[in-house]
Amino acid sequence: MKVEQSGITIRELNSVTELKRSERFQKEVWGEDDPSDNSDIMLAIQHEGGLVAGAFKDGRMLGFLFGFPTSQPDAQHSHRLAVHPDSRGMGLGAKLKWYQRDWCLQRGINVVRWTYDPLRRINASLNIARLGATAGIYHEDYYGEMEGINAGVPSDRLVAEWHLNAPEVVQRLDPSVAQPYVPEGSLKITIPADFAGLLSHDMDKAISERLRVREELTTAFKAGYRIVGFDVDTCAYLLIQQ
Repeated sequence: MKVEQSGITIRELNSVTELKRSERFQKEVWGEDDPSDNSDIMLAIQHEGGLVAGAFKDGRMLGFLFGFPTSQPDAQHSHRLAVHPDSRGMGLGAKLKWYQRDWCLQRGINVVRWTYDPLRRINASLNIARLGATAGIYHEDYYGEMEGINAGVPSDRLVAEWHLNAPEVVQRLDPSVAQPYVPEGSLKITIPADFAGLLSHDMDKAISERLRVREELTTAFKAGYRIVGFDVDTCAYLLIQQ
């Protein structure tokens, strides 16, 4: 499956050479110390029904996506999504995810799940506000101690659940669609506007914010709330009771 739009080609990686190139690409995005997914493993998973895709312009890889099957035939786990630092602002993250949606639906897969750092605004904006995923599961220090751009703070993660045929997802195929109305009484939980900057310049504050948001989100989830939106202007998750 291949999609071409505005000079960008999104397609599955189709050789060991490209898979090895994706190893290098992962380090360019997440840092030299962060272990990349191995090309041999990705090749085997691709042959067993996984998705390994890239976004290319003039033959250069600008984005990368890796997803694999789960114990549920109609669900995929999306393990990696990366856009090269010099290619951000082009909407490539969203383009790769919509490509993933089409690829999955063609194969009878209706749900995609993935984990992401709840404090990274760019990820919350894409996953929740732009794509229409929701979240109600919080993992504390999910990966243990990490290296690269994630070093220094507990590796807490939210589980995004993307129901590919849900009305709130389908309506977002039109990029001009605003976030859905969130009923009165919804709960707002703010996150830092620039968590990456805190990691670079104020590690104590970064850790403090990690623990604050952890406490607020886990308390809300235990009370039956679920993330259904993200306000990009106030940098806040929007939660309602389910």
